[in-house]
Amino acid sequence: MTNAPAAVKGLEGVVVADTKTSLVDGENGRLIYSGYKIEDLAENATYEEVVYLLWNGRLPNAQELEALRLTLVEGAVLPQVVIDKMKEYPKDANPMVVLRTVVSMLAMFDPEAEDMKLDAVKRKATRLTGQITTICAAWDRIRKGNDVLQPRRDLTLSQNFVYMLTGQEPDPTAVAAVDTYMVLLAEHGMNASTFAARVITATGADFYSAIVGAIGALKGPAHGGANAEAMTMFLEIGEPDNVAPWFTTEIKGKDRRIMGIGHRVYKALDPRAAILKEKARALAQSSGNEKWFQIAEKLDDTARADDYFIQRRLYANVDYYSAIVLYTIHLDVDMFTPLFAMSRIAGWAAHVIEQMGGRLIRPDANYVGPMDLTWTPVGQR
Repeated sequence: MTNAPAAVKGLEGVVVADTKTSLVDGENGRLIYSGYKIEDLAENATYEEVVYLLWNGRLPNAQELEALRLTLVEGAVLPQVVIDKMKEYPKDANPMVVLRTVVSMLAMFDPEAEDMKLDAVKRKATRLTGQITTICAAWDRIRKGNDVLQPRRDLTLSQNFVYMLTGQEPDPTAVAAVDTYMVLLAEHGMNASTFAARVITATGADFYSAIVGAIGALKGPAHGGANAEAMTMFLEIGEPDNVAPWFTTEIKGKDRRIMGIGHRVYKALDPRAAILKEKARALAQSSGNEKWFQIAEKLDDTARADDYFIQRRLYANVDYYSAIVLYTIHLDVDMFTPLFAMSRIAGWAAHVIEQMGGRLIRPDANYVGPMDLTWTPVGQR
Protein backbone atom coordinates (compact mmCIF):
# COMPACT_ATOMS: atom_id res chain seq x y z
CA MET A 1 0.00 0.00 0.00
CA THR A 2 1.98 2.96 -1.31
CA ASN A 3 0.00 5.65 0.51
CA ALA A 4 -0.02 3.99 3.91
CA PRO A 5 1.19 6.17 6.78
CA ALA A 6 4.56 5.30 8.25
CA ALA A 7 4.44 3.08 11.33
CA VAL A 8 5.51 4.82 14.53
CA LYS A 9 7.92 2.45 16.24
CA GLY A 10 7.01 1.91 19.87
CA LEU A 11 4.18 4.47 19.45
CA GLU A 12 6.76 7.11 20.35
CA GLY A 13 5.18 10.56 20.41
CA VAL A 14 1.67 9.19 19.86
CA VAL A 15 -0.83 10.55 22.40
CA VAL A 16 -3.37 7.86 23.28
CA ALA A 17 -5.32 9.42 26.18
CA ASP A 18 -5.93 12.37 28.43
CA THR A 19 -5.08 11.72 32.08
CA LYS A 20 -5.20 13.49 35.43
CA THR A 21 -2.96 10.99 37.21
CA SER A 22 0.54 12.22 36.37
CA LEU A 23 2.67 14.45 34.18
CA VAL A 24 5.99 13.06 33.00
CA ASP A 25 8.09 15.94 31.63
CA GLY A 26 11.16 14.17 30.32
CA GLU A 27 12.78 17.24 28.76
CA ASN A 28 12.90 19.08 32.07
CA GLY A 29 13.16 16.15 34.45
CA ARG A 30 9.81 16.75 36.16
CA LEU A 31 7.26 14.28 37.52
CA ILE A 32 3.90 15.46 38.87
CA TYR A 33 1.25 13.31 40.57
CA SER A 34 -2.19 14.94 40.25
CA GLY A 35 -0.66 18.40 40.67
CA TYR A 36 2.00 17.62 43.30
CA LYS A 37 5.75 17.53 42.60
CA ILE A 38 7.30 14.14 43.22
CA GLU A 39 10.01 15.78 45.35
CA ASP A 40 7.36 17.09 47.77
CA LEU A 41 5.54 13.75 47.88
CA ALA A 42 8.74 11.77 48.44
CA GLU A 43 9.69 14.09 51.29
CA ASN A 44 6.31 14.27 53.00
CA ALA A 45 3.74 11.73 51.82
CA THR A 46 3.10 8.15 52.83
CA TYR A 47 2.22 5.58 50.18
CA GLU A 48 -1.37 5.53 51.44
CA GLU A 49 -1.65 9.28 50.84
CA VAL A 50 -0.40 8.81 47.28
CA VAL A 51 -2.90 6.00 46.68
CA TYR A 52 -5.72 8.26 47.82
CA LEU A 53 -4.41 11.15 45.71
CA LEU A 54 -4.21 9.07 42.51
CA TRP A 55 -7.65 7.56 42.98
CA ASN A 56 -9.47 10.70 44.10
CA GLY A 57 -7.53 13.62 42.65
CA ARG A 58 -6.85 15.17 46.05
CA LEU A 59 -4.98 14.42 49.27
CA PRO A 60 -6.96 12.86 52.14
CA ASN A 61 -7.66 14.45 55.49
CA ALA A 62 -6.62 12.58 58.64
CA GLN A 63 -9.87 10.62 58.95
CA GLU A 64 -9.88 9.63 55.27
CA LEU A 65 -6.24 8.56 55.45
CA GLU A 66 -6.79 6.34 58.49
CA ALA A 67 -9.91 4.83 56.90
CA LEU A 68 -7.94 3.99 53.76
CA ARG A 69 -5.01 2.56 55.75
CA LEU A 70 -7.34 0.28 57.69
CA THR A 71 -9.30 -0.79 54.61
CA LEU A 72 -6.07 -1.59 52.75
CA VAL A 73 -4.66 -3.82 55.51
CA GLU A 74 -7.99 -5.53 56.18
CA GLY A 75 -8.31 -6.28 52.47
CA ALA A 76 -4.71 -7.50 52.29
CA VAL A 77 -5.51 -10.86 53.89
CA LEU A 78 -5.11 -13.78 51.48
CA PRO A 79 -7.64 -16.65 51.44
CA GLN A 80 -6.11 -19.76 53.01
CA VAL A 81 -6.85 -21.78 49.86
CA VAL A 82 -4.65 -19.34 47.90
CA ILE A 83 -1.80 -19.69 50.39
CA ASP A 84 -2.12 -23.48 50.26
CA LYS A 85 -1.91 -23.39 46.46
CA MET A 86 1.18 -21.14 46.60
CA LYS A 87 2.88 -23.75 48.78
CA GLU A 88 2.55 -26.23 45.89
CA TYR A 89 4.46 -24.03 43.44
CA PRO A 90 8.10 -24.87 42.58
CA LYS A 91 10.30 -23.11 45.10
CA ASP A 92 12.53 -21.77 42.31
CA ALA A 93 9.62 -20.17 40.43
CA ASN A 94 10.16 -16.60 39.26
CA PRO A 95 8.46 -14.33 41.82
CA MET A 96 6.82 -12.31 39.04
CA VAL A 97 5.33 -15.50 37.61
CA VAL A 98 3.99 -16.31 41.06
CA LEU A 99 2.55 -12.81 41.46
CA ARG A 100 0.91 -12.91 38.02
CA THR A 101 -0.61 -16.32 38.73
CA VAL A 102 -1.88 -15.52 42.22
CA VAL A 103 -3.49 -12.24 41.15
CA SER A 104 -5.34 -14.13 38.43
CA MET A 105 -6.37 -16.77 40.98
CA LEU A 106 -7.75 -14.16 43.36
CA ALA A 107 -10.42 -13.25 40.81
CA MET A 108 -12.01 -16.66 41.42
CA PHE A 109 -12.43 -15.87 45.13
CA ASP A 110 -13.79 -12.34 44.70
CA PRO A 111 -17.61 -12.23 44.40
CA GLU A 112 -17.27 -8.78 42.78
CA ALA A 113 -14.73 -9.92 40.18
CA GLU A 114 -17.08 -9.39 37.21
CA ASP A 115 -18.73 -6.24 38.56
CA MET A 116 -17.36 -3.30 36.57
CA LYS A 117 -19.33 -0.55 38.28
CA LEU A 118 -17.05 2.20 39.58
CA ASP A 119 -17.64 1.57 43.29
CA ALA A 120 -16.95 -2.15 42.85
CA VAL A 121 -13.75 -1.47 40.90
CA LYS A 122 -12.50 0.85 43.65
CA ARG A 123 -13.21 -1.82 46.27
CA LYS A 124 -11.32 -4.40 44.20
CA ALA A 125 -8.46 -1.97 43.71
CA THR A 126 -8.24 -1.46 47.47
CA ARG A 127 -8.24 -5.18 48.19
CA LEU A 128 -5.70 -6.01 45.51
CA THR A 129 -3.36 -3.17 46.52
CA GLY A 130 -3.14 -4.79 49.95
CA GLN A 131 -3.08 -8.36 48.69
CA ILE A 132 -0.17 -7.80 46.31
CA THR A 133 1.87 -6.69 49.34
CA THR A 134 0.95 -9.90 51.13
CA ILE A 135 1.67 -12.07 48.07
CA CYS A 136 5.17 -10.62 47.68
CA ALA A 137 6.09 -11.21 51.31
CA ALA A 138 4.35 -14.59 51.47
CA TRP A 139 6.15 -16.02 48.46
CA ASP A 140 9.56 -15.04 49.79
CA ARG A 141 8.74 -16.81 53.07
CA ILE A 142 7.23 -19.89 51.39
CA ARG A 143 10.24 -20.48 49.15
CA LYS A 144 12.56 -20.20 52.16
CA GLY A 145 10.54 -22.66 54.23
CA ASN A 146 9.02 -20.10 56.61
CA ASP A 147 5.41 -19.76 57.76
CA VAL A 148 3.24 -17.20 55.97
CA LEU A 149 2.28 -14.17 58.03
CA GLN A 150 -0.95 -12.26 57.47
CA PRO A 151 -1.00 -8.44 57.73
CA ARG A 152 -1.49 -6.65 61.03
CA ARG A 153 -4.31 -4.12 61.40
CA ASP A 154 -2.10 -1.64 63.27
CA LEU A 155 0.49 -1.19 60.50
CA THR A 156 0.77 0.61 57.18
CA LEU A 157 1.38 -1.34 53.97
CA SER A 158 5.12 -0.62 54.04
CA GLN A 159 5.34 -1.64 57.70
CA ASN A 160 3.34 -4.76 56.98
CA PHE A 161 5.56 -5.72 54.07
CA VAL A 162 8.69 -5.56 56.23
CA TYR A 163 6.91 -7.39 59.06
CA MET A 164 5.50 -10.13 56.82
CA LEU A 165 8.85 -10.52 55.05
CA THR A 166 11.07 -10.74 58.14
CA GLY A 167 8.69 -11.99 60.85
CA GLN A 168 10.01 -9.26 63.14
CA GLU A 169 8.87 -5.85 64.28
CA PRO A 170 9.39 -3.64 61.22
CA ASP A 171 12.72 -1.82 61.23
CA PRO A 172 12.05 1.94 60.78
CA THR A 173 14.97 2.39 58.38
CA ALA A 174 13.78 -0.41 56.12
CA VAL A 175 10.19 0.82 56.31
CA ALA A 176 11.21 4.36 55.36
CA ALA A 177 13.17 3.03 52.37
CA VAL A 178 10.29 0.85 51.19
CA ASP A 179 7.72 3.61 51.62
CA THR A 180 9.80 6.18 49.74
CA TYR A 181 10.37 3.65 46.96
CA MET A 182 6.63 2.95 46.76
CA VAL A 183 5.76 6.65 46.61
CA LEU A 184 8.26 7.20 43.80
CA LEU A 185 7.13 4.19 41.74
CA ALA A 186 3.37 4.50 42.25
CA GLU A 187 2.62 6.18 38.91
CA HIS A 188 4.46 7.20 35.76
CA GLY A 189 2.26 8.22 32.86
CA MET A 190 1.55 5.97 29.88
CA ASN A 191 4.31 3.43 30.50
CA ALA A 192 4.13 -0.05 28.94
CA SER A 193 2.37 -1.82 31.81
CA THR A 194 -0.13 1.01 32.32
CA PHE A 195 -0.93 1.07 28.62
CA ALA A 196 -1.42 -2.70 28.71
CA ALA A 197 -3.90 -2.30 31.58
CA ARG A 198 -5.79 0.42 29.70
CA VAL A 199 -5.96 -1.65 26.50
CA ILE A 200 -7.43 -4.56 28.43
CA THR A 201 -9.87 -2.32 30.31
CA ALA A 202 -11.05 -0.79 27.03
CA THR A 203 -12.26 -4.22 25.91
CA GLY A 204 -14.64 -4.36 28.89
CA ALA A 205 -12.60 -7.06 30.60
CA ASP A 206 -12.56 -7.28 34.39
CA PHE A 207 -10.19 -5.45 36.75
CA TYR A 208 -8.13 -8.55 37.53
CA SER A 209 -7.48 -9.19 33.83
CA ALA A 210 -6.19 -5.65 33.43
CA ILE A 211 -3.81 -5.98 36.38
CA VAL A 212 -2.57 -9.42 35.28
CA GLY A 213 -1.78 -7.91 31.87
CA ALA A 214 0.06 -5.05 33.52
CA ILE A 215 2.11 -7.46 35.63
CA GLY A 216 3.03 -9.38 32.50
CA ALA A 217 4.29 -6.19 30.85
CA LEU A 218 6.16 -5.10 33.97
CA LYS A 219 8.03 -8.41 34.10
CA GLY A 220 10.12 -7.54 31.04
CA PRO A 221 13.75 -6.42 31.56
CA ALA A 222 13.10 -3.33 29.41
CA HIS A 223 10.46 -2.19 31.92
CA GLY A 224 10.08 -3.33 35.53
CA GLY A 225 12.89 -5.86 35.43
CA ALA A 226 15.52 -3.19 34.83
CA ASN A 227 16.37 -2.61 38.50
CA ALA A 228 17.15 -6.29 39.00
CA GLU A 229 19.34 -6.14 35.88
CA ALA A 230 21.10 -3.09 37.31
CA MET A 231 21.87 -4.86 40.59
CA THR A 232 23.13 -7.91 38.70
CA MET A 233 25.48 -5.54 36.87
CA PHE A 234 26.77 -4.03 40.14
CA LEU A 235 27.37 -7.54 41.50
CA GLU A 236 29.29 -8.38 38.33
CA ILE A 237 31.55 -5.35 38.86
CA GLY A 238 32.12 -6.45 42.43
CA GLU A 239 34.36 -3.69 43.80
CA PRO A 240 34.62 0.10 43.34
CA ASP A 241 38.17 -0.27 41.96
CA ASN A 242 36.78 -2.48 39.18
CA VAL A 243 34.48 0.20 37.76
CA ALA A 244 36.96 1.87 35.38
CA PRO A 245 38.36 -1.33 33.80
CA TRP A 246 34.86 -2.85 33.64
CA PHE A 247 33.54 0.25 31.86
CA THR A 248 36.40 0.15 29.36
CA THR A 249 36.05 -3.57 28.66
CA GLU A 250 32.31 -4.14 28.86
CA ILE A 251 30.78 -0.82 27.81
CA LYS A 252 33.35 0.68 25.46
CA GLY A 253 34.76 -2.65 24.26
CA LYS A 254 31.57 -4.70 23.89
CA ASP A 255 29.01 -1.93 23.33
CA ARG A 256 26.90 -3.09 26.26
CA ARG A 257 24.23 -0.98 27.89
CA ILE A 258 24.54 0.28 31.43
CA MET A 259 21.34 -1.00 32.97
CA GLY A 260 19.51 1.83 34.72
CA ILE A 261 21.14 4.63 32.72
CA GLY A 262 19.05 6.17 29.97
CA HIS A 263 15.27 6.41 29.69
CA ARG A 264 12.74 6.41 26.87
CA VAL A 265 11.22 9.68 28.12
CA TYR A 266 13.75 11.47 30.33
CA LYS A 267 16.40 13.57 28.55
CA ALA A 268 17.37 15.12 31.87
CA LEU A 269 18.01 13.50 35.25
CA ASP A 270 15.04 11.39 36.35
CA PRO A 271 13.86 13.23 39.50
CA ARG A 272 13.13 9.89 41.17
CA ALA A 273 16.75 8.84 40.63
CA ALA A 274 18.02 11.97 42.37
CA ILE A 275 15.84 11.23 45.41
CA LEU A 276 16.78 7.54 45.51
CA LYS A 277 20.47 8.35 45.17
CA GLU A 278 20.38 10.27 48.44
CA LYS A 279 18.26 7.55 50.07
CA ALA A 280 20.79 4.95 48.89
CA ARG A 281 23.67 7.05 50.21
CA ALA A 282 22.05 7.41 53.65
CA LEU A 283 21.21 3.70 53.83
CA ALA A 284 24.75 2.75 52.83
CA GLN A 285 26.23 4.95 55.54
CA SER A 286 23.80 3.82 58.25
CA SER A 287 24.26 0.13 57.40
CA GLY A 288 28.05 0.33 57.21
CA ASN A 289 27.93 -1.36 53.79
CA GLU A 290 28.88 1.38 51.37
CA LYS A 291 30.46 -0.76 48.65
CA TRP A 292 27.42 -1.10 46.40
CA PHE A 293 26.58 2.58 46.56
CA GLN A 294 30.21 3.46 45.81
CA ILE A 295 30.15 1.19 42.75
CA ALA A 296 26.92 2.74 41.49
CA GLU A 297 28.03 6.32 42.05
CA LYS A 298 31.44 5.75 40.48
CA LEU A 299 29.90 4.09 37.41
CA ASP A 300 27.34 6.90 37.14
CA ASP A 301 30.11 9.50 37.27
CA THR A 302 32.16 7.58 34.71
CA ALA A 303 29.25 7.44 32.29
CA ARG A 304 28.42 11.12 32.75
CA ALA A 305 32.00 12.02 31.78
CA ASP A 306 31.89 9.96 28.59
CA ASP A 307 31.05 11.69 25.28
CA TYR A 308 28.65 8.92 24.21
CA PHE A 309 26.46 9.39 27.28
CA ILE A 310 26.78 13.19 27.23
CA GLN A 311 25.75 13.56 23.59
CA ARG A 312 22.76 11.24 23.98
CA ARG A 313 21.67 12.85 27.27
CA LEU A 314 21.70 9.55 29.12
CA TYR A 315 21.23 9.87 32.87
CA ALA A 316 20.57 7.47 35.71
CA ASN A 317 16.89 6.54 35.91
CA VAL A 318 14.77 5.32 38.81
CA ASP A 319 15.95 1.72 38.41
CA TYR A 320 19.61 2.56 38.92
CA TYR A 321 19.70 3.74 42.53
CA SER A 322 16.53 1.89 43.56
CA ALA A 323 18.53 -1.31 43.05
CA ILE A 324 21.01 -0.16 45.70
CA VAL A 325 18.22 0.84 48.10
CA LEU A 326 16.46 -2.51 47.84
CA TYR A 327 19.66 -4.55 48.04
CA THR A 328 20.85 -2.62 51.10
CA ILE A 329 17.67 -3.59 53.00
CA HIS A 330 18.51 -7.24 52.15
CA LEU A 331 15.80 -7.84 49.57
CA ASP A 332 16.64 -10.65 47.16
CA VAL A 333 17.36 -9.36 43.65
CA ASP A 334 14.55 -11.37 42.06
CA MET A 335 12.09 -9.65 44.44
CA PHE A 336 12.87 -6.19 43.08
CA THR A 337 10.31 -6.32 40.26
CA PRO A 338 7.47 -7.66 42.47
CA LEU A 339 8.11 -4.71 44.76
CA PHE A 340 7.74 -2.47 41.70
CA ALA A 341 4.32 -4.04 41.09
CA MET A 342 3.48 -3.63 44.77
CA SER A 343 3.88 0.11 44.26
CA ARG A 344 2.59 0.56 40.70
CA ILE A 345 -0.77 -1.09 41.45
CA ALA A 346 -1.84 2.39 42.64
CA GLY A 347 -1.19 3.92 39.23
CA TRP A 348 -2.58 0.95 37.32
CA ALA A 349 -5.84 1.17 39.24
CA ALA A 350 -6.07 4.92 38.65
CA HIS A 351 -5.69 4.40 34.90
CA VAL A 352 -8.19 1.55 34.84
CA ILE A 353 -10.70 3.87 36.50
CA GLU A 354 -9.97 6.59 33.91
CA GLN A 355 -10.27 4.14 31.01
CA MET A 356 -13.56 2.56 32.07
CA GLY A 357 -16.26 3.21 29.51
CA GLY A 358 -13.75 4.50 26.98
CA ARG A 359 -13.55 3.49 23.36
CA LEU A 360 -11.90 0.21 22.36
CA ILE A 361 -8.18 0.79 21.75
CA ARG A 362 -7.62 -0.62 18.27
CA PRO A 363 -4.66 0.86 16.34
CA ASP A 364 -3.98 0.09 12.69
CA ALA A 365 -1.00 -1.69 11.14
CA ASN A 366 0.55 -1.53 7.69
CA TYR A 367 0.61 -4.91 5.93
CA VAL A 368 4.08 -5.39 4.41
CA GLY A 369 3.90 -9.09 3.55
CA PRO A 370 3.53 -10.87 0.18
CA MET A 371 0.39 -10.62 -1.98
CA ASP A 372 -1.48 -12.79 -4.48
CA LEU A 373 0.24 -16.09 -3.65
CA THR A 374 -1.09 -19.20 -5.39
CA TRP A 375 -2.53 -21.95 -3.20
CA THR A 376 -0.95 -25.38 -3.58
CA PRO A 377 -2.31 -28.60 -2.02
CA VAL A 378 -0.35 -29.92 0.94
CA GLY A 379 1.01 -32.88 -1.01
CA GLN A 380 2.62 -30.57 -3.57
CA ARG A 381 4.46 -28.28 -1.12
